[in-house]
This record gives sequence, structure tokens and C-alpha cells, in this order.
Amino acid sequence: MFSFLALIYLSLNHIFKMKFSELGLDDQILEAIGYMGFEDATPIQEQCIPQIIKGKDVLAFAQTGTGKTAAFILPVLHKLATQQHEGINTIVLVPTRELAIQIERQIQGFVYFIEADSCCIYGGGDGASFDQQKFALKRGTSVVVATPGKLISHLNLGYVNTDNVKHFILDEADRMLDMGFYEDIAKINNYLPKKKQTLFFSATMAPKIKQLAGSLLQDPFQVSLAISKPAAGVTQGAFLAHDGQKEKLLEHIIADKEKLESIIIFCSKKQQVNNLHRSLKNKKHNVAYISSDLDQDTREQVLQSFRSKNIRILIGTDVISRGIDIKDINMVINYDVPDDAEDYVHRVGRTARASTTGIAYTFINEADIQKFQRIEKLIETDVEKLPLPDGLGDGPEWKSFGGKNFQKGQGNSNRGGKKKFFNKRKFDGSGSKPSGSGKNTSHRNN
Repeated sequence: MFSFLALIYLSLNHIFKMKFSELGLDDQILEAIGYMGFEDATPIQEQCIPQIIKGKDVLAFAQTGTGKTAAFILPVLHKLATQQHEGINTIVLVPTRELAIQIERQIQGFVYFIEADSCCIYGGGDGASFDQQKFALKRGTSVVVATPGKLISHLNLGYVNTDNVKHFILDEADRMLDMGFYEDIAKINNYLPKKKQTLFFSATMAPKIKQLAGSLLQDPFQVSLAISKPAAGVTQGAFLAHDGQKEKLLEHIIADKEKLESIIIFCSKKQQVNNLHRSLKNKKHNVAYISSDLDQDTREQVLQSFRSKNIRILIGTDVISRGIDIKDINMVINYDVPDDAEDYVHRVGRTARASTTGIAYTFINEADIQKFQRIEKLIETDVEKLPLPDGLGDGPEWKSFGGKNFQKGQGNSNRGGKKKFFNKRKFDGSGSKPSGSGKNTSHRNN
């Protein structure tokens, strides 16, 4: 029943979009939003912003690309613009330094118009970066965006004054728990005043998420939007391919398709990232990779080059599936099936953002068939199984697990030549943006 009502709400919202000017935000914040070219609020922004301004705790379940960063940052900055404050006012916890950097950059764009500042706290830097973080924390930066482990390192040293913290925000809470930060989150919470507003954002509603939320939130306003579903603009397809066929299949997909200017390839293992990068580089592809082997400055340079279209293909693990907001990504390729079905949604969510369209392919070997069926169950979609191109041979046979019978024709057969490798309308990248789309009027920064 809830899903049906949510669908009606989303459909009506698409027709009757609410303006940011209707949400009670301060004029300085509206000026910042207008300067960035945004007018219409997304559903999660429409629901959360007024409640956060009122001081309510919030428990929100929403996937990548729904605009949840603005949903919690804008009302917090509204309060900073309209109320007296000193010292650290807001702490935003995130799972990765990439997400921390992204959110802090978005905050910088907004605080330019108000008397507030922000800083980013994460590991992986040198002594100089630690000293910079220490200085920002000691002087009481208004908004602190941090990864849990690094923030605790500073808190343990005793120079961080948290007495004035009014907002405690957890973004990508499910990912933080997956990474083992439960105790760190609880420890950080113990450093903070008992009287504060807590905002909790997660892509999933797993029991451990509800348990943590229950320990942190007081009578929260709850929002649940589009859980575990790829964006409507994503055209999904899958290839049944043995590991030895994957590289040739990848080459076939990315070759001679100049319209696909931005492609992300996800691998589950770091070594696989390195090997694939080396192979594509040797074949003269314009490719780079993101890995924990790279220092932070290099990783930032790679991401900036990808954003500016100086790099066409970016390879990485799931560390880049959440929290990296890069516009106009034409294609996502899952070189293998992620272990966690939710990670598929986040990988695919890198494309078709902010009302664009995109393509998402997944390569499935025999061992990954059951994992992909769990993904199909989660997203409530039977993803089309596409035949391998000529010359690659036969891939694995699609099997049924758990008694589920798949429709005839979903197997990886190319016999008879009736099924084309690419449906041009869907798969050649020509639909990377909908016709007639002008400026983006929805603030969908994640």
C-alpha cells in the first residue's frame, strides 16, 4: 500500500513541482540556489526541508541521485543564516573521503552567501593536512564533514570543542555500518550534546540500520522514497559471459562509440581494476582508474579530469559508486556482479542523474548468476539478457535458482540471428539526454 501511495506522490510531484522559494528558506539561501541555476525541489527535499527547519529529527531512506545532500544541508545553512551560532554547529558523518570532499564542496557553494564556513576531515593525507584539519577544528568551523575514524582521532586528542553542536547528520549510514563504523558512530555521538537535532539518511532499511537509528533519533519524521530502484532513465542490459570473454566484450561495447564521452567501469577487486586499466591503456584507450593505491591528490586529479571530459573511461571499485557526483555519465559497466545487491543500485545510479538517460551493462559469469537474480528481485525487474557479439562464442547458460522460472528468450542464445547486439535507440548512447531538455531545474546533488 505504501509503495502505491509513494508512486502516486512521485507522479504528482513530477507534475506539480514545488519551488525552493515555497519551503521557507532564508533569502540568502534562495539566492545561492538561484545562482546555481536550480528552481524545483525533489521529493525528498520537499518533505525534509520544512521538517528540519522546524527542528525535527529525520529518518530518511532514499537512494543515490534523489537530492538528499541538499535536503539536509539547505535547512541547516538556513539556520546558520538566521540564528546566532559559534563554534562547531554541525557534524556530517560520511563513509568515504570522496563523499566527504563532494559534500563539503557543495557546502562551500552555499556558504559563500552567508556567515558560515566548513571543513573536511578524512584520512590518507600527510602531516600538513592533519595540521590543517586540527586548526579548523580548534577554531570551531561551522560545518564539519568527516569520516568516522579520522574524526575520532581528532576527538581523542582533546582539542575539539563539541559543546555547541546543534546538528548531527549521518549520510550513507548503511555504508558506514557495512564498513564497520557502528562503534565509532556511537562513540562520536557520546562526545556530542544530548540535546541536538539528528538527521539519518540511508539507502536501505536493514534491521541494523533501524537499530542504530532507534538509538540516535527522538520521534523522527520519516521519509521513504524510491528505495533500491535504479532511476527511470537507466536502460539496463546484461551479458552472460565467461571471465575469459569479458575483456573482448568490453572492447566491443566501448569501441567506435564516440557519443559515449563518459564511461565508468566497476570491478569488485582492486587488482582487477589495476589489470583492466593496464590492458585498456595498452590498447590506447583514454582511461584512468581510482584505487586506494593512489594518494588523495592524485585521486582528486583523476576525478577532476573525468568530470571535465579529459578522461573518457574511469575504472574503480565500489568506493566510487556512492558519493561521487559527476554529471552526464553516459554508461556504467559492471565488469562483474557486486556481492551486495544494493551496490548494483548505487553503481547504476552514477548514470541517468538529474533527468538525463543512461546505459548500464552487467557482465555475468556462471558463478554470479544467483547474485544477479537477487538484484533482479530487489529492483523488481528482469533485466534483459543480451546475446554476445559474433566471434566470442557461447556464454554461460541462464539458470533458475529458488524455483523461479524465467521467460523463454532471456537466455544468452544468439541462434537464428533474430536478436541484435544493440538496439540503436536504447544502446548507442544517442539518448544520453532527453530531447528538449534545457537547464536542470531540480537540485539532485547527492
